[in-house]
Amino acid sequence: MPVHPAFLKNLSLLRDLPAETLAVVAQKTVERSFARREMVLNKGDVGQSLCFLIEGRLQGVDFTVDGREVGLYFIDPNDYFDELSVIDGLPRPELVIAVARSRVAYLPREDARKLMFAAPKSAEQVTARMAQRLRQSSAQRTILALPNPFQRLCAQLLLLSASAGDGVEISHAPTHQEIAIMINASRETVTRAFQVLQVRGALRRDGGRFEVADLGYLRQVAEGKIEPPKAG
Repeated sequence: MPVHPAFLKNLSLLRDLPAETLAVVAQKTVERSFARREMVLNKGDVGQSLCFLIEGRLQGVDFTVDGREVGLYFIDPNDYFDELSVIDGLPRPELVIAVARSRVAYLPREDARKLMFAAPKSAEQVTARMAQRLRQSSAQRTILALPNPFQRLCAQLLLLSASAGDGVEISHAPTHQEIAIMINASRETVTRAFQVLQVRGALRRDGGRFEVADLGYLRQVAEGKIEPPKAG
């Protein structure tokens, strides 16, 4: 189904477009809904559209050589994705799944390319967003090299805290299963590790967010300066 221009006005890449340009983009953009855990984009396919998340939450996912699922990054509402494949025309390096019921808008590749490179400001914004996501993916893969799941969890929480911007609160907190995918551990192991952190007072969960009460402890564990407790 087509997308109303009012929705597009909220999207980070499109919000500065003139109303008449936004109306033209809306005519070429279509929307699709996804259930939780449904695949949105398949790894290895060539992107035919620039994608925008209108509602819900998505996760970029890849696999280890032994077939384990590894979460790389999250996509939140008003953000765009699949820009790499749209730009270079090569297969996607990872897949994207819905971690909540989601609505995604698709702008055809050629129209998206014209929009992305129409002005230096747009090209700079796309380039900066790609660099940010590549750095996030690189940091995420570095975490997987840590030997202990508790250590990986602390490093993951530090990374999520940095992404949140304020360093003490993580909004839209991932579920234990989502974090387990990100650090290559079982959900049960992550649950036990969270219990250890909560008992120690380093972390609190308040509804859909984490409150990080002791960043120093998380950092020392992640850096191997404190022996990780046996969390599973």
